[in-house]
Amino acid sequence: MLEAAAELATEKELARVQMHEVAKRAGVAIGTLYRYFPSKTHLFVAVMVEQIDQIRDNLDRRPPAGQGPDAIYEVLVRATRALLRRPALSTAMIQSNSTANAATVPDAGKVDRVFHQILLEAAGIENPSEDDSTAVRLMMQLWLGVIQSCLNGRISIPDAESDIRTACDLLLTRLSTNLY
Repeated sequence: MLEAAAELATEKELARVQMHEVAKRAGVAIGTLYRYFPSKTHLFVAVMVEQIDQIRDNLDRRPPAGQGPDAIYEVLVRATRALLRRPALSTAMIQSNSTANAATVPDAGKVDRVFHQILLEAAGIENPSEDDSTAVRLMMQLWLGVIQSCLNGRISIPDAESDIRTACDLLLTRLSTNLY
């Protein structure tokens, strides 16, 4: 079902993806789709969780070369490039995740937790301080805004990567890994 949703969202914008199309492409009854995903928001947040799991798998195979903020920058640039390869799908996932209430769409909280952990691990931070967690959370929020601006045609890919570099330099200078 997630693969079918991702395929459809790659072909057209989120508003035009219909749940009955997803069910048909997945080869399941519409009731089955709604049992697992009560709304399009639930569905596309779950697709985003799957995409983040793929990012983690790719990082396990090829860890970032740098450390601390440089490692986080590398992870974010890789994730940016992967997302921009399928802009309509990325827009669907980001829109769904940004409007999802974590209390009613539990996977929205999972997106945040897992991606936060990926960035901390990339930076080499095993026991994050409150400042570490705050800096990484702010970096994630800023990054999603940069991605959205790029997807909306407001900034170019090189500008997006430059903005991510600047944000890492400004927000992540006091990470625990930089204090030693």
